Amino acid sequence: MGFTPLEGLVMATRSGNVDPGLVVWLLRHGGLSVAEVSDGLEFSAGLAGLADLPGGSGDMRDVRLAADRGNPGARLALDVHTHRLRAQIAAMAAALGGLDTLVFTGGIGEHQPQTRAEAASGLGFLGVAVDESRNATAQPDCDISVPGAAVRTLVIAAREDIEIARQTRAALAAG
Repeated sequence: MGFTPLEGLVMATRSGNVDPGLVVWLLRHGGLSVAEVSDGLEFSAGLAGLADLPGGSGDMRDVRLAADRGNPGARLALDVHTHRLRAQIAAMAAALGGLDTLVFTGGIGEHQPQTRAEAASGLGFLGVAVDESRNATAQPDCDISVPGAAVRTLVIAAREDIEIARQTRAALAAG
């Protein structure tokens, strides 16, 4: 079994996984230029494209607020995000032969208890069980698992700055 860190899999404004046939179809039959397809996939897709909020926001906080206020596009964006997150966790668990630990990190993973709860609620078959109270009050670097859960579920601060510093130090030492 392995350690699987995950972040949100539906991006704020980028498309994520796209069938290459879609790109070809848009160019050949959709009447779009390469620049328009590129712009759409980079800046008008993901949460922003699904939620279709005024101002084009793909920020999970804005999407969740709009969904809570009854916006159907925002609700769709959250549902797709949750579906893809669960699907990717399950796929990684299958590739690893199971899970020992599920880690939520990054902006959404560290700061969105509702997103963590929604993702975990469909993963009980893998041994994931999140304590509602721990999850609601979680700060980075804590365990939000139900006591005795087969899989530990953690919220961990991303700390990209430390990794950048390590790699910079290694590059400078090698040069």
